[in-house]
Amino acid sequence: MLVDRFRVSPVTVSRALAQLAAEGLVVTRPGAGAFRAEPRDAGPAVGDTSWQEVALSADAAAELVPRTVDASGVLVTLAAPPPGVVEFNGGYLHPSLQPERAMAAALSRAGRRPGAWTRPPVDGLPELREWFARGIGGAITAAEVLITAGGQSALTTALRALAPPGAPVLVESPTYPGMLAIARAAGLRPVPVPVDRDGVKPALLADAFKATGARVFVCQPLFQNPTGAVLAPERRGDVLRIARDAGAFVIEDDFVRRLVHEDAGPLPRPLASDDPDGVVVHVCSLTKATSPSFRVSALAARGPVLERLRAIQVVDTLFVPRPLQEAALELVGSPAWPRHLRAVAAELKTRRDTMTAALRLNLPELSLPHIPSGGYHLWLRLPDGTDEPSLLAAALRAGVAVTPGRPYFSAEPPAAHLRLSFAAVAGTAEITEGVRRLRTACDEVLRPSARGTSTAAENGSTSRA
Repeated sequence: MLVDRFRVSPVTVSRALAQLAAEGLVVTRPGAGAFRAEPRDAGPAVGDTSWQEVALSADAAAELVPRTVDASGVLVTLAAPPPGVVEFNGGYLHPSLQPERAMAAALSRAGRRPGAWTRPPVDGLPELREWFARGIGGAITAAEVLITAGGQSALTTALRALAPPGAPVLVESPTYPGMLAIARAAGLRPVPVPVDRDGVKPALLADAFKATGARVFVCQPLFQNPTGAVLAPERRGDVLRIARDAGAFVIEDDFVRRLVHEDAGPLPRPLASDDPDGVVVHVCSLTKATSPSFRVSALAARGPVLERLRAIQVVDTLFVPRPLQEAALELVGSPAWPRHLRAVAAELKTRRDTMTAALRLNLPELSLPHIPSGGYHLWLRLPDGTDEPSLLAAALRAGVAVTPGRPYFSAEPPAAHLRLSFAAVAGTAEITEGVRRLRTACDEVLRPSARGTSTAAENGSTSRA
């Protein structure tokens, strides 16, 4: 008996045999005992896939821009950090901030709706399209809205519809890495146009259109990712006029309108609401304000471009599953929805203020030029000469995951940066602890001269959009 031989309990023996059986080393026969398993076959021979390198790159010589797909800038915000690591690199609300009960109830009610499991209209449910159209405002109607499976999918459809492979596309600098990845995967050439605290610079936008002949400009006028900038009122008309004069489209990525902070005040309307001429292709989503798995968004456009967007959407995805669309309607029509948005607005302000105060106290050498009143992150400039990869590695060793600035630039960055998210952590205590750990990493990596340089005066001049 194994119990007597090794002087262990019967439970320990049972668990050991179960583990050996799971690994295929023994087989158990009820009433007979455990026996050594027969040796397993070596399995099929490993194939040679090296030929794919040639096949995937064979057409590169004929392309102006090879269609390489670099997902690193997206994966950094999707990868879950190891246990115990503070998640300052997350791109979604922490589960405690998500309306989980409201979403579960909405999905349950949606599943019982008559026809909930039938094929939906390819453009989306009329009631859901109407809801998105009201949120955009202006002259946009439900007939000019397409329901899509998340903002990333909508951006992909828009870029494919508006620019052929090899064409230039103007982008804000810095900007969302996921959009840069979409453009490059489609064989497009992202051309940077700098932004400041008031959004994209109109004069440089006009110069970029003239120099490149581009027919598309992608922007985030509200709480821009990563800077948090809001396009200034006096620039809004200029951006639309410049694009219209260039015969170009503006893709408006309105990704965090529903993640406004409690102290934000009235928000500017979407650019699409002030555009009667069909210059703007508008993208908005429910995902950021709900859950990464609640992938319901909208594309809105006016004129002949809508038919091209619809065609690409149908070819790529057919339609968004009807139960998810029905659940979206149930959610946004419930009393829980406005309560959720108010709660998130208050919590995001508290978290933003906590992170800002902790950074100023513990890391004054990191420049914080702008404190946004919406969104879920802060954009920090590192001292000159900082090695971003070294700081990221040191931060992870210290127990905090941060997002590097380099992927946000389509060309050479003017300086090293970090983006810190305050939405994916459990609460304010974790924010304070994460900043303390980042201090440890900076002490390891930053030059002594940089550690002794304070930018408190610059930080004190920040303002909120």
